[in-house]
Amino acid sequence: MESAQRMGEYLRYRSAIGTRLSEIAILVTAREWDQQVEWAIHAPIAERSGIEPGIVAAIAQRRKSPAMLVDEALVYDFCVELHRSKRVSDVTYANALALFGEKGVVDLMGINGYYTFLAMVMNAAQTPAPASTAAPLPE
Repeated sequence: MESAQRMGEYLRYRSAIGTRLSEIAILVTAREWDQQVEWAIHAPIAERSGIEPGIVAAIAQRRKSPAMLVDEALVYDFCVELHRSKRVSDVTYANALALFGEKGVVDLMGINGYYTFLAMVMNAAQTPAPASTAAPLPE
């Protein structure tokens, strides 16, 4: 787990896409895995990082918000495609590569993978969500 923690520290605090966009990727992953712990922790962080509360609420409802900026919408699309289709379309990949560069795309995939790993562990262990200012994810 020590190696995973080091990877998580890099992806969360030093990724090439920055904190604001990383938090969108984390929220999409939490929503796709119905992961209440990740959601309780990261929904408030996302808002403090500059994500509008309405965008957070839309992600909770499995919707893309029309209020998303171009980079936010691209991260949302990339993550949803990756989780639901287990791949990303050529168009989405090319758009991400153009906007974030190769390092950014690799980091974006890494964020999805790392938080999926955490979601699987916490879901299997039935880890209870901590107290949070964020509303729990709907069933």
